[in-house]
Amino acid sequence: MKLHEYQSKFLFRDFGIPIPAGQVAKTPAEARAIASQLGAPVVIKAQVHVGGRGKAGGVKLARDADEAHRYAADILGMEIKGLVVQQVLVDPAADIQQEIYLAITNDRSAGMPLIMSSIEGGMDIEELNRSRPEAIIRERIDPILGLNDFQTTHIASAMGMPRAHWRSFGSILRSLYRCYSESDAELAEINPLVITGGGELLAVDGKVIIDDNALYRQPKLAVQRDASGEPESESLAREAGISYIKLDGQIGCMVNGAGLAMTTMDMTKLYGDADNIGPANFLDIGGGASPAQVAAALRIILSDDKVRCVLINIFGGITRCDEVAAGILTACSEVKPNVPMVIRLQGTNASEGNAIISQAQIANIISAQTLTQAAQLAVAAAKERA
Repeated sequence: MKLHEYQSKFLFRDFGIPIPAGQVAKTPAEARAIASQLGAPVVIKAQVHVGGRGKAGGVKLARDADEAHRYAADILGMEIKGLVVQQVLVDPAADIQQEIYLAITNDRSAGMPLIMSSIEGGMDIEELNRSRPEAIIRERIDPILGLNDFQTTHIASAMGMPRAHWRSFGSILRSLYRCYSESDAELAEINPLVITGGGELLAVDGKVIIDDNALYRQPKLAVQRDASGEPESESLAREAGISYIKLDGQIGCMVNGAGLAMTTMDMTKLYGDADNIGPANFLDIGGGASPAQVAAALRIILSDDKVRCVLINIFGGITRCDEVAAGILTACSEVKPNVPMVIRLQGTNASEGNAIISQAQIANIISAQTLTQAAQLAVAAAKERA
C-alpha cells in the first residue's frame, strides 16, 4: 500500500524526523489560507501516486497567498499520468543547500533491510544507479542486531557528508529505520533529505510503501489507503480477499495458489507466444476460497474487455473443487459470460466439482484433465476469437 507524500512525511514526523510544517488542501481557498498561515513563499505539490509531478506541472513555487490560490486552482483537477489530482500539499519553501537521497528497503537476496544513500539526492535514483552506481552507498542491517552507530557514521563519511552533520544524519537514519520496521514498510524513502542554509537537516519529500500482508497490524495506516488511482478490478479483488494483478494478455486465469498461478501463466505464454497470446492477469483465489470469492474472481476476470477465454485451474487441497464449481455457477448466472471457459479441476472433491459443472450444461465450457491440455485449449479458444 502506497502512502501519499504528505502521509509519508506525517508518519516520519511521528518518529521524530524533521519535516516542513506543511498542510493538505483540497480547494484553492484552503491553499490560500494555509499559505497565509505559513507565510510566503510556499510550494504547492500535487498528491498522486505517480512520479514526474514536477515535469507535469504538478509542483509550483508560490510567492504569496494569492499565487498559492492560483496554482492550487491549476493543479487541483489536473490529470497526471491518468490520475486526477484531488488534493495538494502546501509546504513552506526550504532554503536548500544540499540534497541527499536516503532510503531503507528490502534486500530479498540477503534477507535483510538495506540502506541506500547518496549525496546526489533529489534526482531519479534508478537513473543514478544505472549511470553511476558507485555514487550510492549501500549498507545492510542485521535484523537481530539492528542499526548500529558505526554504520550511520560509515554511511555519512562514505557519501561525503560534511562532518558537522553526521550526528543529525545518524539520528534521522535511526528514526527512519524505526519507521520502516514498526510500520511494516517495504520502502521508507526520503528524497531529498536536505541541508538547509541554517545547517539543519529536513525531509522535504517522502515515500512509504506498506506491506499489504501486514496491514492487519497497522490499522492506523490501513485506513489511509487511497484507492482512487487503482484499477477498479484490483480494488474489488482486494475487498474480496483475492490476489489479482492485471496484465496485457487475452487469457483470464483463475488459480488457487501463487506457484500454480505462475505456472499456469507460463504455460499459456508457452503455447500462445507464437500468436502473441498470453495471460490477461495473475489471480490467486488462495486456499479455502468460498463460492462467493470464486464468483467474485470470475466477475473480475470477465470485466476485462481484452479477455477472449478464461482458464480455471484448480488443484483441490484446502480449496474444495465442488465449492469452486458452485462459485463458477453463481458467477455465470450473474455475469452471463460470452467467452469460452476451460476448466481443470483436480484434487479434493474433483469428481463432485466436475459433475456439478457437467450437470449445469453451461455453453462454452471446455473440460481439461491436465494443465498442458488446459493451456493448449485456452490458447486455441483465444485464437478463434481474435
